[in-house]
Amino acid sequence: MISLNHVKRVFWVVLMFVSCKEEKKVEQPLNEKTPPNIIYILADDLGYGEVGAYGQEKIETPNIDALAKTGMLFTQHYSSAPVCAPARYMFLTGKHAGHAFIRGNSEWKERGAVWDYRAMANDSTLEGQGPMPENTITMAHRLQEVGYKTALVGKWGLGAPHTKSIPNEMGFDFFYGYNCQRQAHTYYPLHLYKNRNRVHLSNDTVPPNTPFPEGYDPLDAANYTDFSLEEYSPDLMFNEITQFVDTHSTSPFFLYWATPIPHVALQAPQRWVDYYSKKFGPEEPYLSDGKKKRYLPHRSPHAGYAAMVSYLDENIGKLVQQLKDKGIYENTLIVFTSDNGPSYAGGADPIYFDSAKPFKGMFGKGKGFLYEGGIRVPMIASWPGKIAPGTRNEHVSVHFDMLATFGEVAGYTVPSDSDGISMMPTMLGDGLQEKHEFLYWEFPSYGGQVAFRIGDWKIVRQNLLNKDEPTIELYDLAKDPLETTNVAAAHPEVLQIASEIFDKEREKPELENFQIPLIDNGLLTKK
Repeated sequence: MISLNHVKRVFWVVLMFVSCKEEKKVEQPLNEKTPPNIIYILADDLGYGEVGAYGQEKIETPNIDALAKTGMLFTQHYSSAPVCAPARYMFLTGKHAGHAFIRGNSEWKERGAVWDYRAMANDSTLEGQGPMPENTITMAHRLQEVGYKTALVGKWGLGAPHTKSIPNEMGFDFFYGYNCQRQAHTYYPLHLYKNRNRVHLSNDTVPPNTPFPEGYDPLDAANYTDFSLEEYSPDLMFNEITQFVDTHSTSPFFLYWATPIPHVALQAPQRWVDYYSKKFGPEEPYLSDGKKKRYLPHRSPHAGYAAMVSYLDENIGKLVQQLKDKGIYENTLIVFTSDNGPSYAGGADPIYFDSAKPFKGMFGKGKGFLYEGGIRVPMIASWPGKIAPGTRNEHVSVHFDMLATFGEVAGYTVPSDSDGISMMPTMLGDGLQEKHEFLYWEFPSYGGQVAFRIGDWKIVRQNLLNKDEPTIELYDLAKDPLETTNVAAAHPEVLQIASEIFDKEREKPELENFQIPLIDNGLLTKK
């Protein structure tokens, strides 16, 4: 095992020449007559292997699979981060984790009882996450500047009510959904937001983490009825998507569909649950206790989880059909992906579904961690007549590439400090595709982690909150994609060069709660 003293300040992967990027303006969108619509569908905690096109064998996703048949499937696409908020921030701003303002989930707990569901219902100042700076310019702002109508439907998670960091202040003409990602831990909330205002729903107060009632028979489905209420938020959100597309079908639009599915709690339309219960057969219930076993109980957790994914797939099919009925399908770029790897909590079972296939998706390898199962995600791009149907591509790409990619599609200015690269040459099969010299991840939670990928080399560093236990792992993904054999001791030269790229690319986080003490206080390099 290579020692810390031996590598000294050596953290990461291979140093490669970092070229300065000049500000780039695409003078005309790719379709000069009618700018194309852009729909970005971001699933929540959907693993690399949880749709049929990526090898899923239990959950049926015919409409997502159809997107792959009509477009391009990417085999090496990455999330910008292993959890919700930073992944969404980097997607919208084109920043990698070394430059990002938001580098983790920040619940802004100094405000008070931010995890108290009833308290949040009574006091909207307890909702939401830590805000982005007021001067943040997002992809949505840039699309507005070139004439797009912009909408976010789903989960925000990047600010709070009564701040400037809400969707309508961050480039979105229309917003409907959850402002706060903690509120999204139930699909039957007391309210959602429409633009700046709460929309109160006819749901009873059943807070997330409510345990299964003591003394009740867990095998009796009737004892779970309290957890399926009146108004199912994904239904309401999809209705708003349908109305937005209908209203703006004659002008270019950008729809960011940030669906909370399949993030737990397990709550799905009963017809889909019944379908999978019949398919899977009897199973043990998931009995939340509100402590170690969190979220909400479910009689048939495997059926419930699969039901959520198939329900989302069904609505994607409805959206595609609406585009066809409106005559705008051929002029719409649809991108489908996920914010990070699969969850292992709340009744989700990444082992049963092989959710990160061929990678590992359980705790320690999936969501929240910088191994492939936590950050490699499905990504499908469909654009009839532009993207060749039924194609697969191994181009290494990442969420924050979308700022540059959509800039080339729509014709807005791509800022000089963007960390992303347009994927349009790959998608269209036209022109030379620029490649990433490296990808960088940093995550201050789950022990403190950093990772790099350059070429086929992948470095993962863990336990960076504990000066006695930090690790150095190096993998050759070409030979070892499952990250089973640590070859760090055999390649000190890789590690030595890598530290220089880290020093050049990584900026100290502005917010203290995103700092990693061993790095930011220089403790890791001290003897």
